[in-house]
Amino acid sequence: MFGTSFSMNAAVMRWPGRNPRAFLLLGALAWFGLYRMLAPASEAIVAALPVDRASHLGGALQFFLYDTPKVLLLLAGIVFVMGMVNSYFTPERTRALLAGRTEGAANVMAACLGIVTPFCSCSAVPLFIGFVQAGVPLGVTFSFLIAAPMVNEVALTLLFALFGWKVALLYLGLGLAVAIVAGWIIGRLKMERHLEDWVRDMPRVKAGIDGDGLSLSGRIEAGFASVREIVGKVWPYVVAGIAIGAGIHGYVPEEFMASFMGREAWWSVPLAVLIGVPMYTNAAGIIPIVEALLAKGAALGTVLAFMMSVIALSLPEMVILRKVLRMRLIATFVGVVATGILLVGFAFNALL
Repeated sequence: MFGTSFSMNAAVMRWPGRNPRAFLLLGALAWFGLYRMLAPASEAIVAALPVDRASHLGGALQFFLYDTPKVLLLLAGIVFVMGMVNSYFTPERTRALLAGRTEGAANVMAACLGIVTPFCSCSAVPLFIGFVQAGVPLGVTFSFLIAAPMVNEVALTLLFALFGWKVALLYLGLGLAVAIVAGWIIGRLKMERHLEDWVRDMPRVKAGIDGDGLSLSGRIEAGFASVREIVGKVWPYVVAGIAIGAGIHGYVPEEFMASFMGREAWWSVPLAVLIGVPMYTNAAGIIPIVEALLAKGAALGTVLAFMMSVIALSLPEMVILRKVLRMRLIATFVGVVATGILLVGFAFNALL
């Protein structure tokens, strides 16, 4: 019995290598089938519990039981696909694409590369050092470091799945604008002297692009590796974010949220940024909270400013960057990015 079970498991593990296209097709069908089952399954579970579906607790439970598997399933699918895509975009290849380019167009290219590269604030220091060694201009480096955590594929796909293409496209445009303009301004300020001495004195290296030669089955394995690494790290933040969102959804009155984060409260945008900066989470963890805030009447500009500040200006990222940047450069970085986020929040609260 044990030997038969072991051989079946081994055959399953070898399947992506032997029939990668069939594996991807059947895996996609299974993913979509599970996704379609989530809403009725969550309603059935709440109906089986001794709570009133129309009560505060019933609404909060339904939100949590539906959003938790939904966001985790979306996250796993997105990370798997982008893990395959990202097998083309190693750190070495990204540095080579940006090395030796002038500012302006390079800021645009760096911000766009940030969308498809799997780097977060925890990898800020090694990426920063690698970019400096490859001769990437400081402002271009910052455009990439701002865009990579803030305007990544996870954020965009979750926003599209939960709110539709208009909100996702809006967030994409705003995030890229903040990353490009902030990086360009930092580059114009010529603040290289505010790098730590040991960073400035590092020997320059030539960045090159090597062919990886991965097969489709190898890229599938890269996708699974991304799921294990990224989803394995962020799922506690996702569950915590959904739990907070469920509490907001079930218990916070719409009138309170509208008065606190509505477009009529001019101070809501700077307050949202101030609240967001000390927090530490990622797009997958903050989007369920954003979903609940919008459903309760919070203004779109205020919520987008809150989300951007949490992802792009987290206090832990500043602590990490302090290893390579002096305080004046960190303060300039925070000030420029925060100003861009505030302008985004105020503009969209005024126009929408």
